[in-house]
Amino acid sequence: MRRGLYILVALAVLAGPGLLPALPPASEAAVPVDGPHVVEMSRTVWRNGWTHFGGFSALWVSEDGERFTTISDRGGFVEGRFERQGGEIEDAVMERRGRLRGVDGTRLEGGDVDAEGMAVDARGRTYVSFEGFHRVRRYDDLQGPASDVRSHRDFRRLQSNSGIETLAMDRQGILYAIPERSGALERPFPVYRLIGGRWDKSWTIPRVPPFLPVDADFGPDGRFYLLERDFKWLGGFATRLRRFDVTPDGFVNGTTLLETSFGQLDNMEGIAAWQDAAGRTRLTMISDDNFFPLQQTIFVEYVVEG
Repeated sequence: MRRGLYILVALAVLAGPGLLPALPPASEAAVPVDGPHVVEMSRTVWRNGWTHFGGFSALWVSEDGERFTTISDRGGFVEGRFERQGGEIEDAVMERRGRLRGVDGTRLEGGDVDAEGMAVDARGRTYVSFEGFHRVRRYDDLQGPASDVRSHRDFRRLQSNSGIETLAMDRQGILYAIPERSGALERPFPVYRLIGGRWDKSWTIPRVPPFLPVDADFGPDGRFYLLERDFKWLGGFATRLRRFDVTPDGFVNGTTLLETSFGQLDNMEGIAAWQDAAGRTRLTMISDDNFFPLQQTIFVEYVVEG
């Protein structure tokens, strides 16, 4: 959901101050909830002078929380490491960067560049979903050519700019793909699972308006963490985080761990789950600044409680 969002963001900035995050202290950042919830540990603005810096739409973080990979909705990628103090992010260092390529090895251009979802398998191969021309590709090396991934017949009928926004990989190596829209407010989001080279569509995930999915990851606890976003012209962006237990028949026991007010965070679009040295599940998020100068690229990190 990129084309036209730049204009909406500009209107929101002109209409009121709610869009831009004021970067409140971590203790004030998370909306309190009863029962299981998340506690914000750090919030860091990331800046870099690379021409293609920004628009980050998905995130992978290593099991020790030290390294990361992120992709951009203009077809770029960054690999790097976090600089931490007392376990909390102070900065992010870019170590390798580049532009994604197609199956033929040429750099992606035009309507083919809109990379949205990302997942990394146990062999270190990166799967990326794209909007515009709706597809999933695999990269053995992000600097190299893509490999084709079998498509589902539904993909070609996905709404414009509302394609496969979310990719996640479970411990068994099954790839999960969720589109940004389901087609109706009361209709669950379809969950496509790539099993043995074929897409299964037997699972769904409940749609709870007005939020829409933007990324997800499986945590070290085996649960599924779904990052969702809402947007209002006069308020900016709102973020919701839901957690699900995973059973042989699908996702159950959906629990809201975080729901921010509009303007409390920027446009959070990427999430990665990992386990820290204390054995806690940590969730690292990154924002998409839409390449708009009044937005920011932010890393926000939470610990799951309960």
